[in-house]
Amino acid sequence: MSTVTFIIGDQIKEVKAENGKTILQIGLDAGVPIENACGGNGFCTTCLCSVKEGSNNLSERNDREENMGILEDPERLGCQAKVKGDVTVELLDQ
Repeated sequence: MSTVTFIIGDQIKEVKAENGKTILQIGLDAGVPIENACGGNGFCTTCLCSVKEGSNNLSERNDREENMGILEDPERLGCQAKVKGDVTVELLDQ
């Protein structure tokens, strides 16, 4: 199990999460309001987040992220980044 800490504006929510799930899945399961216009398929950037801590605890950046122009840390698509350890993310565009 990992801990994902979500920063949403001035609020912080810590969620225990199963490794292998995406940031988007974890957030939605915990009631975190994460936009996902494409349904988590990596074809928009509404679930864009900024990784504040633990970027090494996420899966490698994939083709969908690169095709959407998400090329450098700290930005990741929540629907594509799979958790494998503790991470802190700030939700953008919320």
